Amino acid sequence: MDDRTESIRREQVQQVNAEAGSREALEATYGEVFDTTQLASDFEVLGFIAPYVIVRRKTDAVKGSLMFQHHPRFYFSFQPE
Repeated sequence: MDDRTESIRREQVQQVNAEAGSREALEATYGEVFDTTQLASDFEVLGFIAPYVIVRRKTDAVKGSLMFQHHPRFYFSFQPE
């Protein structure tokens, strides 16, 4: 399978994880931030393709994506589909 987004995503993974942001820094840049427990509480995870996770929001069934950083693991920048 040919993934035309792979090189772009690899660059994004490096950028997101080059200087891992604190929760406060991520909130200042992206708004709402979720840790793993909060992600599981608020979203149904449909799949991962780093640095993105595809989700369905439990409150209204809106499908979308979040970005994530590896360490500390935070999810942010919800984008509805």
